[in-house]
Amino acid sequence: MIHHYSKPMTATLIQSPDRVLLDHISWQSYQSLVKDFEQQPAIRLTYDRGLLEIRMPLDPHETYKKLLGRLVEALTEELGVEIRSLGSRTCDREDLLRGLEPDQCYYNQHEQAVWDKAQINLNTDPPPDLAIEIDITSSSINRLDIYAELCVPEVWRYDGQSLIMYRLGNQQYQPYGNSIAFPFLTSLDIKRFLDLKQRTRENALIRLFREWVKEHLTLEM
Repeated sequence: MIHHYSKPMTATLIQSPDRVLLDHISWQSYQSLVKDFEQQPAIRLTYDRGLLEIRMPLDPHETYKKLLGRLVEALTEELGVEIRSLGSRTCDREDLLRGLEPDQCYYNQHEQAVWDKAQINLNTDPPPDLAIEIDITSSSINRLDIYAELCVPEVWRYDGQSLIMYRLGNQQYQPYGNSIAFPFLTSLDIKRFLDLKQRTRENALIRLFREWVKEHLTLEM
C-alpha cells in the first residue's frame, strides 16, 4: 500500500552554505523538485519520509565524485566488463517514501537486465549494483539506510580521508576490505590512487591506474 506523507506546514531544520534540510515535505512535492532540478545536475536531493535535504556540492565533492567514477570506468574497460553508467540518476520508490541521488551509480552484475532500457523502474527492475558516495561534508540524512531499503548491494563511501566499501547483508551494510563487483579490488587499492590526486594530474593518475590494473591481470594469468 502506498502512503502519502503530508503535513500542513514546511519547517526549515538546517540551512548552511551547502545544504538546506526541510521537514513536512510531501512525496508529490519531492517529485516536483526532482523534475524542476533535472537541468541542474549539481544539486542533490535526498528524501526520507517527509524530510528533504537539498545539497549544493562544493568543488572537493565534485572532484572526487568524478575521479572515483573515472576509476570504475577505466577498471571495467581494462577488465572487458560491460556496465550501465547512470551517474546521479534519481533512485526512489514511492512505496518506501524514500529517494536519493548517488554521486555515481553503475550496473555490472545486472547490466544485461537494463542495458537497453530507456528508463529503469526500480519497482520492477533491479537497483544499481554499485553506488558511490562522496561524503566530505556529511549528509543530514542517513543515506546508507535509504540505500539499504532500496537493496543496493554495494556502496563505496569516501569522506576525504578514508574509503570504505560496504556490502549489504541482512538489510544492513557492513564494511568489507574488498569489492563485490570486483573481488580483487580492495578499498586500500582505490584509496592509494585517490591520495595521488594531491600531487598528480587527473589524466596521468588514470593512466597509472590502468597500468596497475594491467599488471594485476598479468600476474593472475
